[in-house]
Amino acid sequence: MKNVIENMRALCPISDETIRELESCLTVHYFPRKYQLIKENIFCRYAYFIEKGMTRSFWLVDGEEITTSFSCEGGIVFSMDELYYDKKSEEFVETLEDVEVYSILLSDLRHLFETNLELCNWGRIIHQNEYRRLHRSHKERLTLPARERYEEFKKQFPDVCRRANLGYIASYLGITQPTLSRLRAGENGC
Repeated sequence: MKNVIENMRALCPISDETIRELESCLTVHYFPRKYQLIKENIFCRYAYFIEKGMTRSFWLVDGEEITTSFSCEGGIVFSMDELYYDKKSEEFVETLEDVEVYSILLSDLRHLFETNLELCNWGRIIHQNEYRRLHRSHKERLTLPARERYEEFKKQFPDVCRRANLGYIASYLGITQPTLSRLRAGENGC
């Protein structure tokens, strides 16, 4: 849990006692590349803390995968629809690499948010950061040309640039893969 704990503590103070309380609810799993942790229209009932590896979230629109986000070591992935609205997920989360993750039942996570102020505060920070990322991404898609969106992406997600398939990055940016390839031409890559 080294990467997960370091990431949590980088966001806000988390005591050893709170870490032990969280760890008592976790189960470690190892999944291969291209494994779907969360599937559209299916209750998953778990959140996953990523210790090692990378995931991407995507929607399926008219048979086309539209990438909505990436998560790496120290991150957490779950269906907000399930966690907050008790509805089936509207998106998929799949592994882009072999991953080591720690699962927690969403009911246990909700309970921890309700009973542990440190974890509640951490959850608030996670969500405010995600809201900011979504807001920026939406604004960039509407106002910036492709090259500038790509430059912002490189700053925001340097690890993803080095590790993810170009098609997934292009989808996230709302451009075609040939356009992204042209933008990358002459550079040392993402």
